[in-house]
Amino acid sequence: MDWSILFMGPVGAGKTQAVQTLSEIAVVDTDVAATDSTAIIKDTTTVSMDAGVLDLGEGDRIHLIGAPGQDRFDFMWDILLEQAKAVALLIDHRRDSRLSDLDHYLDNIGERLRGRHLPLAIGATHMDMRHTVPLSIYKDHLSDHMPDFVSGVPAVMGVDARDADDVRAMVVSLAAMVEMHERHVRH
Repeated sequence: MDWSILFMGPVGAGKTQAVQTLSEIAVVDTDVAATDSTAIIKDTTTVSMDAGVLDLGEGDRIHLIGAPGQDRFDFMWDILLEQAKAVALLIDHRRDSRLSDLDHYLDNIGERLRGRHLPLAIGATHMDMRHTVPLSIYKDHLSDHMPDFVSGVPAVMGVDARDADDVRAMVVSLAAMVEMHERHVRH
């Protein structure tokens, strides 16, 4: 196995951090100084992608790719989704617009995949800052708004992008979903 998992989500959700946390090589990034409203949230922003690798042994590895979060760089989403075997959608749980953010990315992913199906995991980040809002809101929302592109049942989990165990759990869940998806597509 040698394939890519694409981390997507809004600015500040933890995509770059997740790739850095899990990569076993020095991450290649395209972060530049933020010059627009993003500068209020953080100093730098990804303009093309972040790229790292997780070596699983026995020749198996997963390319960890972080997409830019800003819509003005969404042309990269087409390119990166083309190569992806699965999507890890990180949603900033502390934002009041978290469900709107979720819908925005799900709609954009679905439009770009043009009938292709991919496994999906949703990782709610920054839950420690908004612990009164339960993780179940994402599951409930998906039960009413399941996108057509999703292969199987999406995983929904809390993820601290700084915690290797959290990010690894998300990636391992996606890896299992990819294996099942690949078996299903072959038959």
